[in-house]
Amino acid sequence: MDGERDQSHLEQQIDDNLRKVFQRTMDEQVPDRLTSLLQQLKEQDTRNDQ
Repeated sequence: MDGERDQSHLEQQIDDNLRKVFQRTMDEQVPDRLTSLLQQLKEQDTRNDQ
């Protein structure tokens, strides 16, 4: 039974750490260069649709 409890605890730690890493990634700002490139693509797409 201790083995199952240890496994469950380990899985919980892994889950918690993955959530933390994902949340940190989501909190990061998008670099200005990428934002600029995306804006250029939108403008180009809009021009092509007209």
